[in-house]
Amino acid sequence: MADSIGDFQTAGDRVHVSKAKTPTASAHGWWINGSGPGIKAKVTIWLQAKDSKGHWHTVAKDVKTVKPSGGSQGRATARKFCVGDADTIWRSIVDVDVIGVNDSPDKLTTPATSLKCGAGL
Repeated sequence: MADSIGDFQTAGDRVHVSKAKTPTASAHGWWINGSGPGIKAKVTIWLQAKDSKGHWHTVAKDVKTVKPSGGSQGRATARKFCVGDADTIWRSIVDVDVIGVNDSPDKLTTPATSLKCGAGL
């Protein structure tokens, strides 16, 4: 039987273009433990781009089991190489499943942001 849920927060940053050799749309998801009993969580992040008809498409996904943190070792990262520099609206969705603990099915959707990074849709 799983423990009851404690206080934790699902977190994610805005989609941004990383300063890598090849421009890449990138987003990170992580969790912050408040008073909950969980030690690790499975963090899933979906990177989404909006097409010309207004529909969202998942273009990348990452899943990582991590301790609570926000640093590079404690987060999931979804990336998609830019296909040209067309103005594209991006967002990410983050789900945190604390291992061995009941939690809600709620997910975090980050604010949509327009970037000069095409998704190839």
